[in-house]
Amino acid sequence: MRHPKVIEWEKRLQAAFDRVDERLEAKYGARFPRHPARPVHGATARREHDGLFNVGAAFSAGIGSRHGANYVVEVRIMTLSRVPADVRRQIEDEAVGMLREELPDFFPGRDLRVEREGHIYRIVGDLSLGRA
Repeated sequence: MRHPKVIEWEKRLQAAFDRVDERLEAKYGARFPRHPARPVHGATARREHDGLFNVGAAFSAGIGSRHGANYVVEVRIMTLSRVPADVRRQIEDEAVGMLREELPDFFPGRDLRVEREGHIYRIVGDLSLGRA
């Protein structure tokens, strides 16, 4: 059983990722062929199941991270084609920039940042759920 505030928090976070996904699709969606098992962007009810991109995050307790608890950001390019490392890095960096722009819209007044730690991007800051 998950707490309703966790569900709401992650729903808002997913909405921010969906917006980033839409922006990436508009810019890069025709650059690589989609994986054959994925329908066109917008064909399903959830953006992570269609189009060229799957943008999301997983909660991390932060063990070993200087940031403590955080969400690890993942940008997946859903293609069977080879994506050059420099292009992958460019897309990831742009996605993170877009996410930095979108987070304040979905979490107004909350101190959330996207920080790089090694080769991983993390959403850090005020992850609190408020009063339970």
